[in-house]
Amino acid sequence: MRGPGAILLPRTGPVDLDDLATRMPLIAGQRVRRARLRRRLRRRARRLAVTAALLLLGAAALAAVGAGVHWALTSPRFAVARIDVDGARQLAPEAVVEASGVARGENLWRLDGRAAVERLLALPLVKEARVVRRPPDGVALVVTEREPYALVQAGRLHWVDVEGVDLGVAPRAVVPDLPIVSGVDPAALGGPRQPASGGLEAGLALLRLLEGGRSPLLRRISEIDAGRPDGPVLVLLDGVEVRLGHEAWDARLGRLLGVLAQLEATRETVTTIDLRFRDQVVLGGGGASLLR
Repeated sequence: MRGPGAILLPRTGPVDLDDLATRMPLIAGQRVRRARLRRRLRRRARRLAVTAALLLLGAAALAAVGAGVHWALTSPRFAVARIDVDGARQLAPEAVVEASGVARGENLWRLDGRAAVERLLALPLVKEARVVRRPPDGVALVVTEREPYALVQAGRLHWVDVEGVDLGVAPRAVVPDLPIVSGVDPAALGGPRQPASGGLEAGLALLRLLEGGRSPLLRRISEIDAGRPDGPVLVLLDGVEVRLGHEAWDARLGRLLGVLAQLEATRETVTTIDLRFRDQVVLGGGGASLLR
């Protein structure tokens, strides 16, 4: 029994007492049941256990990788025993291997492929190069050689490729399929990483134009003089010089075919044909000029 002035006795039994204190928000938020606290601690322990296991697995994997790398870099199984050369037709395979610097007994994975490629590209005849590893003990040196394209008179007769790179002095007398490019300064010859310069570049461009168009003029041209300051000059088999200038070669070569046909029809003899002017063809030696 409760009421004003009532007295609480132990024998009266349990009695609900009113909480007359003011509960602060901070205090109210700190009340956590023991079961909830235990679940939270168990989840945290599981996360820590999983993290520790992952760290151990990662460390073990790194150790295994390190051991595998060390084995690959030191094992005799990967010592180079076979060096193949692919693509060499003008170069001797032994010369390619020697130039590359790749040696038998060298570890396959320690091999500096980039340095080997650089050394191969220093050879005048090599245009492109690759080093291919063929585990467990093989290496392939793959080269693309420069092909002789034209003969160039630069002090001596030199073979050059289509880009004008010097491939060396012609070792013996040859009958070229294309006109010779003459009047070239030896310094204008291209190197392994140096393109042709000066008149040689223009002379080869004109030769490529004639060849690419399968011009009937090719069989009538003896040489292309690339040493003239006013542009390359065609020297025909009969000694006639044809001045083309620096531009519009395609159109001027077409005009040249017409001029030659007209000269043959009239049986007129000339020593020079000048096509550098837009509306006029100037003929030298015959004392005549043709308006076109």
